[in-house]
Amino acid sequence: MPLTPEVVTADRAVVARLASLDVSFVPDEEAWFTIDGIEDPRQIGSNGTGGAFVLLPSQKVLYVSSEGRAGIIADSFEAFVQLVVARPYWLDILKFSGGGDLQEMRRAAEALEATLDDEDEINAAREEIHRSLDLGKAADPVGALYEAIAASDAIVRATDGSPFTTLFNRFSIDNNPMLRNAAA
Repeated sequence: MPLTPEVVTADRAVVARLASLDVSFVPDEEAWFTIDGIEDPRQIGSNGTGGAFVLLPSQKVLYVSSEGRAGIIADSFEAFVQLVVARPYWLDILKFSGGGDLQEMRRAAEALEATLDDEDEINAAREEIHRSLDLGKAADPVGALYEAIAASDAIVRATDGSPFTTLFNRFSIDNNPMLRNAAA
């Protein structure tokens, strides 16, 4: 059986563990963005920064940030859950992507993993989610994230019609002393 939002939300323990990884399966009540070519986008959840997760008709998962950035982050719902479990700081990987450089993203992932404050709790959440959902581990979550965003063709617009920009940000971990030192 394929992994779907319904399968995940049926397991309260998994929902709680995913919430600890900053994914809530409670969508916004009002749409604050549109997607070209999609009448009623299926928002499946949100995160603590006000961003929205949307399951597209193609079954790809789109992330729409509250700061005017958007892009496809996973080729399937299962790949989305694998990403969130493997790299709960995936949004920070994009912040420090050096404008969409895969090697910078890998450096950022390494540094961010090294600076986790609640590593034991995150590892426990990872194990429980994998076990409860019989979820395979992503072979290369950072590479898959890069590929999904690089190939993203969804055009997301604010309510005033202005298009959102890419999720890749221009910073690298060298711009952040804490991450720069963690990578050393």
